[in-house]
Amino acid sequence: MKKILVMAALAICSFANAQKGTILVAGSIGYSSETRDYTNSETKSNEFYFSPKVGYQFNDNWTVGGEFTAASSKNDQGVNEYKTNDFKLGAFVRYSVPLNQTFSVFADLGAGIQNRTEKDYVGPNYTKYKADGMYVGITPALFINMKKGFGLNFSIGGLGYDTYSYDNNGPDVSNFYFNFGQTFNIGISKNF
Repeated sequence: MKKILVMAALAICSFANAQKGTILVAGSIGYSSETRDYTNSETKSNEFYFSPKVGYQFNDNWTVGGEFTAASSKNDQGVNEYKTNDFKLGAFVRYSVPLNQTFSVFADLGAGIQNRTEKDYVGPNYTKYKADGMYVGITPALFINMKKGFGLNFSIGGLGYDTYSYDNNGPDVSNFYFNFGQTFNIGISKNF
């Protein structure tokens, strides 16, 4: 079945690569939901994210642009509920290497600022936490060129570092991640 899907994808591909002087519009969207049934209680969690990018390809291999991410998650544990909203705003630089007229590999290096709001509900009352920070990360990926500049982007993780500094004498949090093979993302892109 996988071979048939790959052959079908190759059959509908056109033979045009992104070229110097084009505008790149890319992004991904995701949603996950999980329910766990424990002996005495049930836990539900939902996550949603939206992550668009816009860039200018000033060279056949180099693209520079801006990126934005909005994410929201909710964990419900009976009477307790925990909500998180994340926002990221930054810039990226992409280096692409065409393998042939259909496939390219690329790496995005992104950096910027981020903001997080957390609400911890216990019954009708809640405690609110706010944090600001920065992020930097590199994500290698595979690009499959489809018809008329449309493409699919596939990545399996990356390498990064981010920080959060919580308000009101809250903790300073830093996170280093190396998650190759632990995540799988599919995105779309269009060159104009």
